[in-house]
Amino acid sequence: MRLHLSALCVLAALCAVSTPLAGRQRPLRVLVYHDMEGLSGQDDWHTFDFDYPEAYAKGRKLLVDDLNAVIAGLYDGGATQVEVVDAHGSGNPEPDVPPGALDGRARQVFRDKRFRQYVDLVAPDTYDAIVCVAMHARTGSHGFASHTFAQGLDFIVNGASITETELIGYSWGRVNVPVVMVTGDDRLREDLRPTMPWLEYVTVKTATSASSATLRPLDDVHRDMRRAASRALKRLKEMRPMPLPGPIRGGMRAVPPASFAMLRGLPGVVFAGDTVVFEAPDFAALYDGWMALDNVSSASYGAVLRESIRAEPDGESLLLHYNELLNTRWLDVESDRWTPPPAPPAPARFFGAR
Repeated sequence: MRLHLSALCVLAALCAVSTPLAGRQRPLRVLVYHDMEGLSGQDDWHTFDFDYPEAYAKGRKLLVDDLNAVIAGLYDGGATQVEVVDAHGSGNPEPDVPPGALDGRARQVFRDKRFRQYVDLVAPDTYDAIVCVAMHARTGSHGFASHTFAQGLDFIVNGASITETELIGYSWGRVNVPVVMVTGDDRLREDLRPTMPWLEYVTVKTATSASSATLRPLDDVHRDMRRAASRALKRLKEMRPMPLPGPIRGGMRAVPPASFAMLRGLPGVVFAGDTVVFEAPDFAALYDGWMALDNVSSASYGAVLRESIRAEPDGESLLLHYNELLNTRWLDVESDRWTPPPAPPAPARFFGAR
């Protein structure tokens, strides 16, 4: 058969274009959230608190090693883009991951404006899978440093207590992106079995109390992390997003050191035991309600501060000085003798939890 020269040129061009396209890898974008209470090699809570520099430095090293094992596995499994966001909030003005410490193929999420890592990164067609590293069990689970979002808080969805991992799953369920892999202690694994049975989960340690754990060898854990991360992406079609249709019955339970006592008697606030309950039309409103209650509950932390001050030899005089300063500030403002100083300049970059 004879073909016109122009037809041959068109066929040649199509072949030249179609061959590399056929072999080109489909984009597979992964966002990794990291906390610090669920690190491998960790059985000391000081390692996730910036106020204890020597212990915190050890925690940062453990965090980098866990993340890099997971990142390697994600690329083994076909990832084309891996980004990491700080979801811990150690008190460090910088990210918990030191600059340049991550696997060079991954990058950390930074923005030029403050953002809420659990809800403000969620957008359609941005990521294909979510991974959670160094996570912890929910309040009341007796896991290592178990809590939900802050000390003494229990987040509730439609009558059930949830973990921060599930909070992430519900948030990303708004755009049908699944959480595919989690690392943490044995108690978190049990917390997640009923709601997220599809997960690739790596148990890094066995909790023996909220402040102690039996550790696994680090080489074994990191090998398991790499393999699980790879499997998670190869099983992506089996993973399930977690949409949360409204209306939602939300709630928050406070246990010491948190408290909602100051809300008792306030019109419109519904209590059930130690729990404030409310109805939200969707996940965004649910999250905002939780954050408002978090701000109220943490006001009770001051009772612990006053207890520690009173235990000091000059504690009563310190409290008297505080009372003097408080009243002087009030009277000076009323007399136009004092105005608040200007807020410090905002950081150039924001990285998530603070």
